[in-house]
Amino acid sequence: MRDDPILTAVQNQYGAVARSQLSNDSAAIRAVAQAFGYTAEELATQPAEANMGLSCGNPVALAGLREGEVVVDLGCGGGLDVLLAARSVGPRGRAIGIDMTPDMLDRARAGAAQVGAENVEFHQARIDQLPLADDLVDCVISNCVINLVPDKPAAFREILRVLKPGGRLAISDIALRKPLPKDVAEDVQAYVGCIAGAMRIEEYERLLRDAGFQSVVVQDTGSDLNAYAQAGATVCCSSGACSTSGAEPAGDSSPVHDGLANVLSGLDVNAYAASVRVHGLKPGGPLPVLSAEEALTATPAPAAGGCCGGQACC
Repeated sequence: MRDDPILTAVQNQYGAVARSQLSNDSAAIRAVAQAFGYTAEELATQPAEANMGLSCGNPVALAGLREGEVVVDLGCGGGLDVLLAARSVGPRGRAIGIDMTPDMLDRARAGAAQVGAENVEFHQARIDQLPLADDLVDCVISNCVINLVPDKPAAFREILRVLKPGGRLAISDIALRKPLPKDVAEDVQAYVGCIAGAMRIEEYERLLRDAGFQSVVVQDTGSDLNAYAQAGATVCCSSGACSTSGAEPAGDSSPVHDGLANVLSGLDVNAYAASVRVHGLKPGGPLPVLSAEEALTATPAPAAGGCCGGQACC
């Protein structure tokens, strides 16, 4: 799992984040999540440790999940989106979290136990090597993780494999509007921070279609990516101890937020990159209730017991 130096850097730094004290108790961390679509109520009703300010959208709000469905969250982190999804699909459904970092899975499992979620499960695996059967899943979600995968075509093929015919993906991610400056594109910290590994929007669409998806939509949300840098500066200053080397963070410092703040200090990130909503359908099966295009603008109905009862994201 860790033979790729990029994957090793990603796993090391996100493992350090998982072992840190970062949580929804921090105003800066809450601000990141809210900047990318989570409501204060959603965040307040979940375990504080599920939110570490690593999201770039709210994929559960895009997915149109229905009672009894099986949903998989790729790169589930602390389990926030898995728990929100579990609440949406109800006791007859199932929410599965996939992450390659053991410390993140420890956080996620602890959060699930805290809220008594019985329709969830977590697996340690890479996104391009999913430990799931063919044609198993109604919906695949992911939050700011596909950009971290070195072999994106392989990841898209795996997603298509595990989806049922007619199944859908609903992804929040970072994509590029134009090529990054060379120094940023080659910066490992920029890769770990979800920027340097991002694809051009047109390439994202093409690779999904090449993998076999139909009705592909990649839409710029217009969100301000400077939320990450602002969170890094706020968390760093409040803790009094920043870390950008991948070493264990002190207090509520984060090597991901702090390092990305340094990378972005001289870059107008919104000119180069965007938070995007990504939808696509696996061919076959019954006609979807919503097309991919309609799902982008639809407001999901609240799940039984309230729309905010689950956990959300990394």
